[in-house]
Amino acid sequence: MQTEKVVDHIVDWLKDYATNAGMKGFVIGVSGGIDSAVTSTLCAKTGLPLLCLEMPIHQSPSQVSRALNHIKWLKSKFSQVSMTQVNLTPVFDSLIEALPAVDDEENRFMSLANTRARLRMTALYYFAALEKYLVAGTGNKVEDFGVGFYTKYGDGGVDLSPIADLLKTEVYTVAKYLGINQEIIDAAPTDGLWGDDRTDEDQIGASYPELEWAMKMDDEGKTINDFSGRELEVFKIYKRFNNSNKHKMIPIPICEIPKNLM
Repeated sequence: MQTEKVVDHIVDWLKDYATNAGMKGFVIGVSGGIDSAVTSTLCAKTGLPLLCLEMPIHQSPSQVSRALNHIKWLKSKFSQVSMTQVNLTPVFDSLIEALPAVDDEENRFMSLANTRARLRMTALYYFAALEKYLVAGTGNKVEDFGVGFYTKYGDGGVDLSPIADLLKTEVYTVAKYLGINQEIIDAAPTDGLWGDDRTDEDQIGASYPELEWAMKMDDEGKTINDFSGRELEVFKIYKRFNNSNKHKMIPIPICEIPKNLM
């Protein structure tokens, strides 16, 4: 990958898109992870205003610390970067109190995890509307188009996706080129939706390099019959996520009315 040229291309694309859309700048949620760190830096490099939101919901202190350190670093390099902290924990807790009780709390863990992401999306669009900014997405290629590892209408609810054509390993390459803080580069990838230290690999069962390999094999038309051992296990994991999350990756189904009924 020609990293410098890729960075320049994304930055130009971002600036052209915002200018052509008549928007003033960007707003992004900064989580302390590699994807939001890279995307926010690319947005900052456009020279347009960038609002970074830090939105904890029962967040790990280490995630909050990494996010704040990154924003501080960004502000030191780019004068047009600003930040706002929005503590969504009380909002989340109030929503849980308002919802009907369930017999087994574990049965709604996934639903509540996705609710966190959707609350953050709501906050992002609140500020975007106030400032006439675009909401910048942070999804990478394997998450968005491989395993669908994001929340529909949560972190998947954005105006544009600057790094969605980059694999996770390529995002790390860009991060190193941009000088992203080493603590972010070293941190294990996590969606931060559970209030504990579980990683993406813990949830998925495979690392990002493994998933990228499986995505490549799938694109080449390979099947489970082509693999054995760990490769077979990873390929099955990839196909399971890819199939079950297909609804996130295709347009919303529309019931088309036959012309003879209209």
